[in-house]
Amino acid sequence: MFKKNKGFTLIELLVVIAIIGVLSGLVLVSLGGARSKARDVARQSDVRQIAAAMELQYSDDGQYPLTTIGGTGRITSTTSTPTYLEPWPQDPGGGSDDCNISKGAYCAIANSAGSDYCIFAALENGKFFAASDSGISTVDTKPTVLGTCK
Repeated sequence: MFKKNKGFTLIELLVVIAIIGVLSGLVLVSLGGARSKARDVARQSDVRQIAAAMELQYSDDGQYPLTTIGGTGRITSTTSTPTYLEPWPQDPGGGSDDCNISKGAYCAIANSAGSDYCIFAALENGKFFAASDSGISTVDTKPTVLGTCK
């Protein structure tokens, strides 16, 4: 009589592990686009929140908060918005702080009088999501002056 061994052979285990590895690799690749879209949605939400805080501050003071803009165009702070927006949103992709690079910073253009503003973020699809005192929109090119934010 032959004795039957119970269990799996080494070859069977290796085949199953290889199949699982291939399937998990395919799933990770297919989720890459979803992650990019999720980061863009988070950026759009953050820009909307910043714009809402600016509008709330305008309703209190009759002018938009003065925005401190670093040398690269990145917003470093705004006066009084901590009342309505604390903490300041950070880019979900953890990208660069340089607004001259395609993505990764919340950037602004503002005038010193506090009567206009333009806040924007670069999206991963190459467009820019912008909010200003006249509304919210998606634009094809990076806003460079207050009027291009609309």
